[in-house]
This record gives sequence, structure tokens and C-alpha cells, in this order.
Amino acid sequence: MDGRGARAIVEEMLRRQQVGDDTFLDELVAVDMVNHAAGPQGRSGLARILRTIDHDLGPVTLEQRHLIGDGDIVAQHMTLHGTHRESTMPLLADVPPSGRPVAWTFIHIWRVADGLIVEHWACRDDMGLLEQVRG
Repeated sequence: MDGRGARAIVEEMLRRQQVGDDTFLDELVAVDMVNHAAGPQGRSGLARILRTIDHDLGPVTLEQRHLIGDGDIVAQHMTLHGTHRESTMPLLADVPPSGRPVAWTFIHIWRVADGLIVEHWACRDDMGLLEQVRG
């Protein structure tokens, strides 16, 4: 059993994402992670989502605004900064790449068990992103 708390796991995930260390997926995310936010499931699904976001909006930077932990649950309020370069994610379907800078705000909720992220929920400002890319 991992001795780190849930908040420390999520902090490490963000730190490693910010420096481009994709090995965090294998070390911090359960193979069968449940993504309640929709889309692909499990560790491989999260990897696919992150690759698609980076492909469409990258290179991205992440700005953490708040991180709140309570037991095995961590709430993370953050803004992703990037540039609209492609439109392969379903949200951007039929939106021509604009080349515009974007700031996409999220609230993630993570559940950690035995040192691994096992569940994820999210609330995203999708309308705000669409307004930015459509101009």
C-alpha cells in the first residue's frame, strides 16, 4: 500500500504533467480507472484523451488554481492554456483550427485508492472554449 495521501498523488500527477513526464500514467493511474466524465475508460483512455488535447491545443500548460483534499477524494480547479491547432476532439468537431490562444477551465475530482487514481469526474467550461476558438 502506498503511504502517500490522495492529495499528494494528484499533486505529483500535475507536477509530472507540467514537465512532460508521461510515465505518471503507469505509476499513478489504475489500469481500470473509471472516467465518469465520459469518453475512453481506464489508464489507456486517459492517455488517449490527454494526447488528443495536446494534439488539438498543444503544447499545453496547466495552471492549478485550487487543490482540495478530503480523505481519498481530491478536487482540482485548473486552467489549461494552449493554442487551437486542430479539431479532432469531439467537442471541436466541425470547428476549423483557428490558431487562437485558449484558456479552458476545469474542475476535476479524483478518487485515490492504494496509491492509484481509480475514479475521475470533471466539469469543464466547454462553451467558453468554443467561444474562444470560434472568435
